[in-house]
Amino acid sequence: MTEPLRFTRDRLATLLGEMARRRIVVVGDAMLDIYLAGDAERISPEAPVPVVTVRGRRYALGGAANVAANVAAIGAECRLVAVIGDDARGDSVRGELMLHRLTDKHLVVAAARPTTSKTRVVARGQQVVRIDEEVEDAIPDRALDQVLVALDAAMADADALVIEDYNKGLLTPAVIERAMALGKKRGVPIVVDPKFKNFFAYRGAAVFKPNRRELEQAMGAALDLAHPDALPTSLEKLGVHNLLLTLGAEGMVLVTQDGQITRIPTMAREVFDVSGAGDTVTAWVGTALAAGAAVREGALLANYAAGIEVAKAGVATVSPPEVLAVHEAEYDQLGRLRRGGLL
Repeated sequence: MTEPLRFTRDRLATLLGEMARRRIVVVGDAMLDIYLAGDAERISPEAPVPVVTVRGRRYALGGAANVAANVAAIGAECRLVAVIGDDARGDSVRGELMLHRLTDKHLVVAAARPTTSKTRVVARGQQVVRIDEEVEDAIPDRALDQVLVALDAAMADADALVIEDYNKGLLTPAVIERAMALGKKRGVPIVVDPKFKNFFAYRGAAVFKPNRRELEQAMGAALDLAHPDALPTSLEKLGVHNLLLTLGAEGMVLVTQDGQITRIPTMAREVFDVSGAGDTVTAWVGTALAAGAAVREGALLANYAAGIEVAKAGVATVSPPEVLAVHEAEYDQLGRLRRGGLL
């Protein structure tokens, strides 16, 4: 395996500036994350469960909408193509998009379909339960037609396409086929965060970003990362240009079309909450490639961002100044090690 490259200060600053000038389309399953925080002082007399007295409530964008929020936090223009319901949670999604300076003009409303939401009940910093409200069936035909129209409009002058699949029904074969065709026609990078159902539908993608469990499930066997042929064989079967495999606390592995395998260790110094870290990686890789970064540069930059995101509570975004600060700290540490003769 090759050693991961390191950015110079000038290269990183230049790349972040270019990323902020790009137009990114994110298509996929949008969600609303709801956090109910309170105290749990007693056990319910009705069942052996804690009684949580809610003291606060907050909303956050989840799924593809969180990817879009991360793109916006970079400073780039992001167009989110997604489906919401005609309900209060859908209104909350629109409100959160506005807070993140994101347009809702490419959202499609499916009136008979609820907005996907995940409610986390937290007491004294500990998650007690998560409640999912969703419909996983494919979106209805009328909504499908509207999604295809929205996708055409969003992609007209896009610099990159990010496909975020959570198996919640938006990414039907027709939507995937149209999205891939539009991305290839424009010649822009296509970054895919897949799920099992459509795993092999993204041939030609620039970057394909599953986690270890998803890749093992699709390949039908345990994945032996120590075997030199395991990942290149997976890359060939998928028909994509680059495979970026996320490994949680172990970081990531990048496999490129030329057979190079690069292990990228995690940058996290402390882990508070891993929620949304994958969305952060997807957003930063897609925006970096749109700005002309090499795929290894994009993966390393995304790794910086993910290391920052997991140190935050709940689903969160990461800004360029935060990445610059981490980079500066890393270089200062390397300088001290070199001056001490340890490198």
